[in-house]
Amino acid sequence: MDRIEENKEMLYSDFSEKIIGCCFEVMRELGTGFWEKVYKNALFIAMKQKGLNVSVEQTFEVTFRNCKIGRYVADLIVENVIVVELKCCTTLLPEHKAQVINYLKASGMSVGLLVNFGQQKLEYKRLRHPSNVDGTEKLRRDFHALARSNE
Repeated sequence: MDRIEENKEMLYSDFSEKIIGCCFEVMRELGTGFWEKVYKNALFIAMKQKGLNVSVEQTFEVTFRNCKIGRYVADLIVENVIVVELKCCTTLLPEHKAQVINYLKASGMSVGLLVNFGQQKLEYKRLRHPSNVDGTEKLRRDFHALARSNE
């Protein structure tokens, strides 16, 4: 399990801490063995009760050369800045991390939490998209695409 960094300048650390706290509450109350959807619903309730703004199953378009080529559906979006992806598996795998990084690319967000409710001990990873550190990378791409389309 990854620890939340103590660095005060970590992007959205206050939200990350609240979200992970809610994950621990859900795990304590429900335990293991449920389907992912059950944990998603419980986590949604826990986060709303903590005053967090949460969207469920938000869709993000993936584009290539200004053409829509696919979609990603993120489990939860918190405060419009953090992607939360839930799993119920034996262990988190590299492809799970890659999935969250792809959600960050598609959404233009910078921070993702990957949470596994599949074991007795909650497992989570806090991920940042390296080229989208401050959330402006997608805005920059969109601006340049718009400028090219107006030429």
